[in-house]
Amino acid sequence: MEHRELELFLHLARTLNYGRTSLECHVSAATLTRTIQRLETRVGARLLDRGPRGVVLTEEGRRFTAYAEQALELWDDYRAASDEPVGLTGDLRIFATVTACQTLLPDLLKPLRATHPQIRLDVRTGDAAAALARLDEGEVDAAVAGIPKRLPQTLVSRTVAVTDLVLVHTRDTEPDGSYVVPARGLVREAAYRWFRKTGTKPTIAAEPDGHEALLALVALGCGTGVVPRLVLESSVVREQLVEVPGELEPLTIGLCVRRGDLRRPLVAALWGL
Repeated sequence: MEHRELELFLHLARTLNYGRTSLECHVSAATLTRTIQRLETRVGARLLDRGPRGVVLTEEGRRFTAYAEQALELWDDYRAASDEPVGLTGDLRIFATVTACQTLLPDLLKPLRATHPQIRLDVRTGDAAAALARLDEGEVDAAVAGIPKRLPQTLVSRTVAVTDLVLVHTRDTEPDGSYVVPARGLVREAAYRWFRKTGTKPTIAAEPDGHEALLALVALGCGTGVVPRLVLESSVVREQLVEVPGELEPLTIGLCVRRGDLRRPLVAALWGL
């Protein structure tokens, strides 16, 4: 069991209030609920009950509270007794797209690795459009993602890169008015703003999840695609594609964390480098 899970459980065991624990531990209610459910699955018994008078610890929950306290105390004692100076340790969960993992993360995380080599980096990938939602819900501690003009108040960001959005088409055919755009997210929104600005009435041929999948469809001749230049330049199909003239607004890519997490040592270490 991860220390963070035990810390969340102990906080909830003290407050007996999901809302308060969610707020003070800077996690979403859904994340807190899933954490408790995972612990109950591993224990094989209910740890808390919700009744008319609120949340109460079960008998097994009281036993587990004692275990969790002892486990964290033993860990603290172990670290305190170490002959070597102990730096920051623990898991730091970072979300980034496949392209960001390849082009941005190495330079971004190199100083952190050099300064805090004992931090375990848990890098997760997926659809760029889901990055900030996963961060806001507490599934990850940081995200490298496109930054909207209005960032949720719960999040903070700093710019990592700025990349153009480009129109691309397969070398084998001429554009015919068909377009391939992302199913959701900032690039899709920018594409539709460009359609309106230029009076373009597009035929949408496909709406894939992810920019890498979009470029594959463009290479197959499905239509003209809209992607960040950063994605195009790192794609294995780039030699099969040509850029089509069109001035789209650039995309800002940033490192994002939850505002309240800036007080957490691991997140503060990442943010401060």
